[in-house]
Amino acid sequence: MHGIVFACLVAVALADTAYYAPPADSREVEFVPIIKDDRVHPDEHGAYSLDMETGDGIMRSEQGGAAGSQQGKVSFTFPDGQVFDLTFVADENGYQPQSSFLPVAPAFPHPIPQFVLDQIEFARQQEAAREKSPSRSYGTPN
Repeated sequence: MHGIVFACLVAVALADTAYYAPPADSREVEFVPIIKDDRVHPDEHGAYSLDMETGDGIMRSEQGGAAGSQQGKVSFTFPDGQVFDLTFVADENGYQPQSSFLPVAPAFPHPIPQFVLDQIEFARQQEAAREKSPSRSYGTPN
């Protein structure tokens, strides 16, 4: 009985290692050297910089200011030879990336209907009239 249990455990162990074995056609992992790694860690005001480059052409550069704003660039080459470039700014207006590879929203599919434009104009006129009238707060006599 112990022999059967032992044989089952050996079979399970061998099956388990066969399952996790890499496929026969797998390639070796290529070592990519880091050519440049210049970092200035945040100072007492939050200013920092990062400048990195790897042996396979990946580049990243980033700077941050005391007010929390950041700007930078990322660049690498796709396997088909196309160079991907992205620049960005992140500040009080949010993250603003720029790249020819980023999707662009389609144009508005149709003109704005006149009744919508009329409602917008009506709201503008009401706001203008409200700004001209003296302000009153609740609870004060007229």
